[in-house]
Amino acid sequence: MTATDRACLLARRLRAVTTVSVAAAMSLAACGGSSTTASPAAASTPAAIASAGDPAHDKLAQVLARGTLVLSTDLAYPPQSEQVKGAQRPKETRCLATQLTAPEVDGYDAETGKLVAAKLGVEPCFVTPQWSEIVSGSWGDRWDIAWGSGAINGDRMTRLWMTQPYRSEPSRFFVKADSPYQKAAELSGKKIGVCSGCTHELYLKRQLVLPGIDFTYQVDNPTIAGFDVEAPGLQAVADGKIDAFLCAETEGQNAINSGLPLRALDPPAFTSMLTGFVDKKSGLADAAFVAKVNAIMAGLHADGSMTKLSEKTYKADYATKAGEFDLSIIGQSVT
Repeated sequence: MTATDRACLLARRLRAVTTVSVAAAMSLAACGGSSTTASPAAASTPAAIASAGDPAHDKLAQVLARGTLVLSTDLAYPPQSEQVKGAQRPKETRCLATQLTAPEVDGYDAETGKLVAAKLGVEPCFVTPQWSEIVSGSWGDRWDIAWGSGAINGDRMTRLWMTQPYRSEPSRFFVKADSPYQKAAELSGKKIGVCSGCTHELYLKRQLVLPGIDFTYQVDNPTIAGFDVEAPGLQAVADGKIDAFLCAETEGQNAINSGLPLRALDPPAFTSMLTGFVDKKSGLADAAFVAKVNAIMAGLHADGSMTKLSEKTYKADYATKAGEFDLSIIGQSVT
């Protein structure tokens, strides 16, 4: 099966996720020919805008008419996203003065957004809301989609639409290098740090639902210590202030690479499918937009773009399993 065939097959599977026929048609349209990459200030064609619907009522049409894809990012979250020091804004940009342009942001999540924007033929622009704002939904149409290393889970599905996963990653407990703990079960009743509002906090509370993924709880009755982001929590482990920290494998390894005396416990606690989030309360019809993003992501997986990006960023392939995930099993019907 060719790369194009794989992309088309996944696009057809993704068609079942939406309930609007135009969304399915746009998913399959990506299989018909090559995509073009627009220059930063390139305008979408009138024909493309017309086919997407009314920009006042349809998210995809709004993005195409505006000529920008507004993405959320966290500038203190390398290697997923970070600000590029000394980067210059393009003289001709559609991004607002309050938004960052593509040269000013780098990292796996940011580059994912740039790849999708290029396939849409629009310019990527970045804003920096708090993580709690992203996962809470009700964005007020301040940004269009969030690739922020957020996992598909049942709680978020009540507020956000999930797109085809772009990364799949194990989550592990990290302890101090000289800690006596060897297995996750030994952390029962201990003080464990997590990112507040993240999937890992739901896991420790035994409230986590991961559609399509089986896992078992390994820790009983922990004392939970919440942190806004992972880095301070991992530092707290190294300083002996908490017993362990639960986070994505890459986050813990990044801390180890930076010199923190930590180690990971085997086996992983669970594996997440990391996805793009779209706000259910944007006030616009989202079906065509989500379907188009899904079709683009299918193509980026099929042609190896996501795998190359993962290997460049992490020296490991966290993309392939994400591309193989059948999004239809989560049971969402995008409107």
